[in-house]
Amino acid sequence: MKICLSQHSSCIALLAWVLSTLLGQPVLAAEYFDQYGLTPSSAELNLGIQPHGYPSGVISAVMSHDRIMQNALTRLASPLKMHPFQRGADMLSLLADQRLEAGLLGDVPTILTAARGDVWIVGLVKQTSTSIVAKNETQTRKLAGKRIAYVENSSAHHTLLQGLKAAGLSEADVKLINMRIDEMPDALEAGKIDAFAAWEPAPTSALARSNKNHMVFRGLSSDYFVINRAFEQRSPETARILIAGYVRAIEFMRRSQKNVEIAAKWAIADAQDFSAKAGEIAPSQVIAITRRDILNIPSAPAILAPPGSPVLLSEFKFLKERGKIPADGQWENITEALGYRGLSQVMSEQRRYEIGTFDYAP
Repeated sequence: MKICLSQHSSCIALLAWVLSTLLGQPVLAAEYFDQYGLTPSSAELNLGIQPHGYPSGVISAVMSHDRIMQNALTRLASPLKMHPFQRGADMLSLLADQRLEAGLLGDVPTILTAARGDVWIVGLVKQTSTSIVAKNETQTRKLAGKRIAYVENSSAHHTLLQGLKAAGLSEADVKLINMRIDEMPDALEAGKIDAFAAWEPAPTSALARSNKNHMVFRGLSSDYFVINRAFEQRSPETARILIAGYVRAIEFMRRSQKNVEIAAKWAIADAQDFSAKAGEIAPSQVIAITRRDILNIPSAPAILAPPGSPVLLSEFKFLKERGKIPADGQWENITEALGYRGLSQVMSEQRRYEIGTFDYAP
C-alpha cells in the first residue's frame, strides 16, 4: 500500500490558486483522499484505515496481507481495497454516502457516524487512553497560555478538554493548534508547540525522544471497526467475510510473538508509505502498544461495555454540546449500532469462516 501525497497535493494547491486568480473567486482545494476515486456502492469493498494509529494500523496491516479473505471477497466480485486516512473524521462523509463500506475509527468519529444511523459498530480495535504530552512541564495547570496541538473532534480533543477542566482551565486559556498527529512529536521537539494531545504512537514517540517530555494527563479511549449499514444490508455475506478477516488478524497475532513481530513490521512499513514523517518508534514499542491495547484484552474484539457506556455517553454529550451531532443524531442510534450481531455470527461459525486458519502474503 504505497501512496505518495506530497506531489499530488502541491499540484492541487497550485491549480486552485491559478483558477482562483483567473476566475476572481475562491476555489476549494481538493481533499487528499479525493485522489482515491471512491464512488458510492462500487463493486470493490473499500475499507478506510489509519496507518498512523496503533494498534489500529497494525490490525489493518495484517488484514491487507490476508489471502483467505481476499480470495473469498474476489469470488464474490468484491475485492478489498484499503485507503489510508490521516484521521477518522475524514472518513465520515464517505461512510455516509457509501463511498466507504467500512472503516477503523476512533471513538468520537464512531459516535458521530453511528448517531446519524450510518454504520453498525462491529467490534473493538483498541481500548486504552489518549494522552496530553508536554515539554518541560509535569502538571496540566502549567499549560495556561501554552501552545497545544490537537486533532479537532477526536478522542484526543475530548481528552484535552477533560484535562484542562480538571486543572481549572478552558480552551480559552490555551492556544490550540490543529495539527496532523504524525507531525506532533517533531513539532514538540522543534519548539513549535509546548504540548500535544494524541493517541498512540505519538505519545510513546515523544517520550522516547527526550526526558524533558512528560505525560501530564490521560483519558480513556477506544477505537472501533464499523460497517456501513446499507452495504451490510445489500451484501451480508461479504460483510461477514470482512469481519472474519478482522477477527483472524487479532487471532493471528495472539498465536505467537513471531506473528506480532511480523505484524509490527508490516504496520511500520504502511505508516512510512503513507507519510515520510512516520516512524521514530521501534518495533518493540509497536508490539508493546498492540499487546496492551488489544491483544491483552480478553474480550476483544467483542464489546462487553453495556450500551449505556459512561465513556461513550460522556463523549456523545461533549459532541452534542459543541453542536457536532446533527439534529437527527440520537444516542438511541448508537445503542442500536452496538447491538449489531455480525461479529457473534462469525464467531459462532468459526470453521466456516476459517478463523483459525492463516495464509498471509509476505
